[in-house]
Amino acid sequence: MELLVDRDGPFTRAAVLAGGRLTDLHIDRADRSSLVGAVFLGRVERIVTGLDAAFVDLGTAKPGLLGVRDARGPKGWVERIGTLLRTGQPVVVQVKADAFGAKGPTLTMDVTLPGRFLVHAPLGRGITVSKRLGAGPQRAELLRRIESAVVGEGWIVRAGAAAVDPGLIAVEADSLAVAWRAIEAAVFGAAPALLRPALDAPRRALVEAGASRPDVILADGPELADALVRWCESEAPDLAPLLRRHDGPPGLFEMRDLDRSIAELAGTRVPLGGGASLVIERTEAMTVIDVNAGERGNALDVNLEAAAEIARQLRLRNVGGIVVVDFVNMKGRSDGERLLTALARAVEDDPAQAQVYGLSKLGLVEMTRNRRGVALADLLAPAGTDTGMPA
Repeated sequence: MELLVDRDGPFTRAAVLAGGRLTDLHIDRADRSSLVGAVFLGRVERIVTGLDAAFVDLGTAKPGLLGVRDARGPKGWVERIGTLLRTGQPVVVQVKADAFGAKGPTLTMDVTLPGRFLVHAPLGRGITVSKRLGAGPQRAELLRRIESAVVGEGWIVRAGAAAVDPGLIAVEADSLAVAWRAIEAAVFGAAPALLRPALDAPRRALVEAGASRPDVILADGPELADALVRWCESEAPDLAPLLRRHDGPPGLFEMRDLDRSIAELAGTRVPLGGGASLVIERTEAMTVIDVNAGERGNALDVNLEAAAEIARQLRLRNVGGIVVVDFVNMKGRSDGERLLTALARAVEDDPAQAQVYGLSKLGLVEMTRNRRGVALADLLAPAGTDTGMPA
């Protein structure tokens, strides 16, 4: 696995390649920065009783929306947001989803600080271990190791932590705890204010990879390389020896033909083997994907290949919201169940939490993917363009 990082005009890009094939793509655009994960000291603009929500001034173009389900006080969740907040009150919030269309960012008071091995949830209690780690002695041993590495409560242990050196976990836990203390110290300032920025594209790629660290990290030019070195030395010392600086020309993305791959992601058609293909259309309400069999005769084989590619395309394009897939018609019910299982497995490692719900009466597969950041199509749209589409 490789991580390639470059800067191209307003874009900062981080591409993850496995076996030379693009598997994840993170892009920041200077004039369309994502706020997902950023922590603000906001100021309540108004309470909307009908929505049971509050509009919160973040100091950005649009106020954020904080719903009652994301309102959490010192004693836990509340039933009515008006019992916790009042107009003009300062409140610490984190951005869950970026603004889109006429809507502002979606907010939560349940702040979480993600790391490669741990997630610090300061308002939570105890230590929660990922369900993917199973049960039994291994889980108990991991829990014992984590308890010796962290201080306080509110820790979520990611699946990959089981194979990680306890020293690295302790370094990360300390870094996340320091970050939270800095947020706590800043809440006495004037609101609105940014308390902790969102992770940029290179760091987002490394954090989301978790314990699956790349074999090499290539950064284009001294500025990006130096910034990554500083971050790795303080927060991810095991990654520092993997860093390499690339000095072009040609640039990293040009050399590996990634510019062409990214341009193809802006299109609607994705080729599959044997003349089959996907057609991906994004509307304001949902994303619709049509699977075409081409000249291939076995519908199940086409659909299984399509399921794997759909999971990959959703991640690369950063598609969020409702997704409806029209697979090639199959004969038996068992084939449909096998397809749904394959699709669910293909998306289970998606950091955006994709959920497959099953077949509708019309034979369409319904699924959702959490909105995270700005969709790739919006990032690549010309400057000044307002697509009006959800992220």
